[in-house]
Amino acid sequence: MTKTITFNELRRIKDSLPDGSIHRIADELNVTDQTVRNYFGGSNYQFGKNCGLHIEPGPDGGIVVLDNTTIYDMAVNILEEENKKVE
Repeated sequence: MTKTITFNELRRIKDSLPDGSIHRIADELNVTDQTVRNYFGGSNYQFGKNCGLHIEPGPDGGIVVLDNTTIYDMAVNILEEENKKVE
């Protein structure tokens, strides 16, 4: 399933993740940490792969189309877990 969001929104999600979340997602999906970072807008393809992220120029950092929302969904779930801990 695809999802369209702004680049800045995608970065806010990544920046809000608690320490170790990138590694946790990578471990669960059996990919490198860099592949997960690339999903959130990184560009180091020597150590990570492209994950179906397409960026179009525009306001708020541009529009991002995510071909696969698995990493996005996992990140949102981690943030929801963290919010429940705070409540």
